[in-house]
Amino acid sequence: MSDFFDAAETQAPAGREATLFARLPGFLAAIRDAVPGWTARLAAVDVAAVTSRAALAAIPVLRKPELMAAQAAEPPFGGFVDAGRLDGARYFMSPGPVWEPQGPGADPWGAARAFFAAGIRRGDLVHNALAYHMTPGGFILDEGARALGARVFPAGVGNTEQQVEAAAILRPDAYAGTPDFLKVLLDRAAEMGRDLSSIRKAIVSGGALFPLLRGEYRRRGVTVMQAYATADLGVIAYETAAGGEPLPGMVVNEDLIVEIVRPGTDDPVAPGEVGELVVTNFNPAYPLVRFGTGDLSAVLDGPSPCGRTNLRIRGWMGRADQRTKIKGMFVDPKQIDSVVKSVPGIARARLVVSRDGDRDAMLLKVEPANGGAVDLAAIAAALTAETKLKGEVEVAMSLPNDGKVIEDTRDYSK
Repeated sequence: MSDFFDAAETQAPAGREATLFARLPGFLAAIRDAVPGWTARLAAVDVAAVTSRAALAAIPVLRKPELMAAQAAEPPFGGFVDAGRLDGARYFMSPGPVWEPQGPGADPWGAARAFFAAGIRRGDLVHNALAYHMTPGGFILDEGARALGARVFPAGVGNTEQQVEAAAILRPDAYAGTPDFLKVLLDRAAEMGRDLSSIRKAIVSGGALFPLLRGEYRRRGVTVMQAYATADLGVIAYETAAGGEPLPGMVVNEDLIVEIVRPGTDDPVAPGEVGELVVTNFNPAYPLVRFGTGDLSAVLDGPSPCGRTNLRIRGWMGRADQRTKIKGMFVDPKQIDSVVKSVPGIARARLVVSRDGDRDAMLLKVEPANGGAVDLAAIAAALTAETKLKGEVEVAMSLPNDGKVIEDTRDYSK
């Protein structure tokens, strides 16, 4: 049995680079002609000359707020899709809101390689606990697993006891979902006297896998690997292993061009320097060129010891902006502003994100206007309605005047 998904994973790095940049001018010309958003953005670009990283770096980075503004002005996709290629596609809404279409073909988000690297194979049954409702997360993993030949139980989120009962009957080989929820399932199964020992492999995404939690899973007999994915781009990079142990960093997925730029600029940083992860894909239906993820990462030196030769990144290292992922869902400062405006008597608010044991937690601190009283219950309800997440609310008579709306206090070294 091969250790690799296909031969592309072990091709010479120079050959991969040459192939990507040989494809890029034709791809740019095609989307310039077919996709109105790119017609405008590439109008002044000599696309035939974009045959190197230096030439690509001259194209401005497209960041999420700009895309959101375009979508608000021209719903749903802001002119950044080839509408003629969307027949049979699903449409998704991510928090923000941001609208994304499903790309064409099997495994349109490139998740199968991540499943393979996690040890999941044809015939395995995967318990998929990412959301299938509105957002693409569940479908990203579902499509990848099935393209690999695995079987999928589409569990989705919530209904923990029902999920435990289903897993006890189906005996899945693997779990897919957020890092935290697997522990919830295993703990609840122990309380219920149900045996979930069939789960020996897991691929997690939608949040950080903290070392202590990974260690606990290992002690419980589950090898857990991470995939770094976004709703817009799919799986950008994934962990690999040697001898059953995860290796440093993540290997970039095939058919993507990844850059690291200085946050807030279009300029690539020096190798190894931390910056914002910027990605160019070759998706003809939803093309994204120099798309700023808003996530921080850095390039690791040298190829992975696993034998895969693509670029390695350090994985997700936090946000370059204040938009923050909590329990697998992004929360944007604009959403906190909506909460403030929806409940009378709030002068300012700050969302503090922390860890409560093995779970993400959020606390909204609100500063009353003119020192008056505020309705904490109404604020909590507005917070849940706006973010689709539950959080605590407390009064803070004076918040720091530093412009910060979301404060992430989670320690990613533990």
